[in-house]
Amino acid sequence: MEKYTSVRNLLVPSSGGYSPHNKMNLIQDSVEFLRARWWLMLAVSSAVGIAAVSLRLSESEATRQKRTQEAKKKELRAIADRISHYAISIRKRFPDGAVVVSEGDLAAQLRKRPDYVVSALNALLTEQKVARMPLAGYWRLNA
Repeated sequence: MEKYTSVRNLLVPSSGGYSPHNKMNLIQDSVEFLRARWWLMLAVSSAVGIAAVSLRLSESEATRQKRTQEAKKKELRAIADRISHYAISIRKRFPDGAVVVSEGDLAAQLRKRPDYVVSALNALLTEQKVARMPLAGYWRLNA
């Protein structure tokens, strides 16, 4: 004989396996549990926040410098990737000509500081993805 359970005033066969109604009840039960214990969630989130702030405050100067260098290195790599994608898109639009851009125009196009763009271009220069032009401040982008 099959057992029935009431789900929102509907009788649904109860089974030990997966059922969308069981999953919905689990979500609803979890939400109700968290609503009833809001103070517990507040305490846990406060503890996590305090732990994160204490870690940042207690790190050494060397660790802080290393973290900032890694962040800058990651940002420069992201800028270099954007420059490469920009060169590829320009090359697709104009397949016959060379893609030559100025540092200032490229910085404006990418909305980044010009010194960061120059650093990213120098990184791409070592990868031979760009070449300096004889005119100062201009680069040829190799797609």
